[in-house]
Amino acid sequence: MSLRPLLDFLLYDWLQAEKLAERPRYAEHSRETFDAVLDTCERIAREKYAPFNRLVDTEEPRFDGEKVILPAATLAASRAYAESGMLSAAQDYDEGGMQLPFTVEAAANAFFALASVSINSALLTKGNANLLLVHGSPVQKAVFARNEFNGRFSGTMCLSEPQAGSSLSDVATRAVPDGDGFEADPLGPRFRLTGNKMWISSGEHELNENIVHLVLAKIPGPDGKPIPGTRGISLFIVPKKLVDTEGRLTGERNDVALAGLNHKLGWRGTTNTLLNFGEGRYPVRGSAGAIGYLVGEPHEGLRCMFHMMNEARIAVGTSATMLGLAGYYAALDYAKNRPQGRPQGKAGKDAAAPQVRIIEHADVKRMLLAQKSYGEGALALELYCARLVDVQRTGGAQAAAEAGLLLEVLTPIAKSWPSEWCLEANSLAIQVHGGYGYTRDFPVEQYWRDNRLNMIHEGTHGIQAMDLLGRKVRMEEGRGLQLLGARLEQTIARAAAQPALADEAAALTDAWAQVLQATQAAWAGGEPERALANAVPYLQAFGHTVLAWIWLDVACSMPADGSAAAQGRLAAMRFFYRYELPRIGAWLAVVARCDSTCLDLPEEAF
Repeated sequence: MSLRPLLDFLLYDWLQAEKLAERPRYAEHSRETFDAVLDTCERIAREKYAPFNRLVDTEEPRFDGEKVILPAATLAASRAYAESGMLSAAQDYDEGGMQLPFTVEAAANAFFALASVSINSALLTKGNANLLLVHGSPVQKAVFARNEFNGRFSGTMCLSEPQAGSSLSDVATRAVPDGDGFEADPLGPRFRLTGNKMWISSGEHELNENIVHLVLAKIPGPDGKPIPGTRGISLFIVPKKLVDTEGRLTGERNDVALAGLNHKLGWRGTTNTLLNFGEGRYPVRGSAGAIGYLVGEPHEGLRCMFHMMNEARIAVGTSATMLGLAGYYAALDYAKNRPQGRPQGKAGKDAAAPQVRIIEHADVKRMLLAQKSYGEGALALELYCARLVDVQRTGGAQAAAEAGLLLEVLTPIAKSWPSEWCLEANSLAIQVHGGYGYTRDFPVEQYWRDNRLNMIHEGTHGIQAMDLLGRKVRMEEGRGLQLLGARLEQTIARAAAQPALADEAAALTDAWAQVLQATQAAWAGGEPERALANAVPYLQAFGHTVLAWIWLDVACSMPADGSAAAQGRLAAMRFFYRYELPRIGAWLAVVARCDSTCLDLPEEAF
């Protein structure tokens, strides 16, 4: 089953993406150029990625003592992606980019995630380079960001440590000025780093000339000791190989060493590493420690890194979405071709009748509709978020500010909701396949394994939930929540004017009222510990309400032509409203009463 018709509908019929070409930044584009990009990416994904998805799962990365070895197909896919120009597609012409709308770039990248999320490792490189464009010096942009955009270098983000996963205030990696003249280095204030970083995706490989690590570390405070907490964290560029101011390799290896490869449940085509900085395996320029260049101001590292982290969180949501859709397409194909069982008649089954395909059974249709509603709804959400990025870049001051605030509120949902519910879609895809789904004869078990990571990396569910309830819905005195409510009200008004959507409009009105009431009740006592004790049920309810809104907005744009595609999308929307949206009542009940079942239970009781 092809992804293209769904993307075309969401881009052009729903989001009206071709109207972006009316904005000065995108004036040289048109639907014709957008379609050409989609065609190219669909072809590369079909030829260079999809045929090797199983290969990179079974031939895991290995270290031979000198270098990490990956299948040749991974290098071919990486080169094809770089040569397509997609690494810098949304960047300015001056940066070698296409000035493509981010909405179209996001849609085009969906083909790669669908074909093989495990090969599609360029997202961190883009995020790394984008961060440097915002926070790096002119020389850092020219030397590191531009060479990442052209494919010579790749990039990582190095946050977590063996003893400090998500608790960044406990980061132990240290950075000290490199000699008396460290500020004179044209690449930036030069430091020496020592420490260990864990869970670094694409932390070691031979796919590019160089790897640009963005590393969080603490520098000494005025008293010579590290500043405690996150306030002391700074951000550094630590290249695997040292370069000059023209981006040329100097021939010197930096003191960044692979300590080990993590062996994973899924995403096996991408290396995941433990890196040691400054352990002395590769002594450089006669001093201890890996050479790193400060990005931005001292002690502002976490603020800078959030630029990349938020981008990565939306990318995680998109990856989860496409894995969910990949499983759905496989399950749909299987259900259309697998004969089993007989229809239930008034007198029971007729054993003499021929078997029917399993798609004719109501419960299989239920599982397929659930997958369709999760996957297609999540894709619409991710593209909506991408559209907000374009408004930030090209809208007037007020529109850009509102888009930015809406994106702040929606980012925890864009990351976490697909990570949970498209994983559930993959579980249902296995169920549709029955016992075969549990074997490696079919791809759905790999999709589930690959997707299970997405609830963890770039901020776990619990972290996203606390960010949403503890910060995002309250920021600027609830302004972001108000803006989201206004968007919901616009959709509700449009839907209420269509008799066929009136019931859903009323259901969404009620759901949003429940969310607002629970939000207020959670904070009524002013006790963060109790308010946030049920942050995850709040996240689930909030996410379901957002997806219900997205589905209803999509439904308002569907043609009334009675086509099979329109009929299927309306059925998925109605399924979500009838089977999924009612769940929010139970979730929000524990939030509203600040239920303390989990909070108060002593450790011994377990």
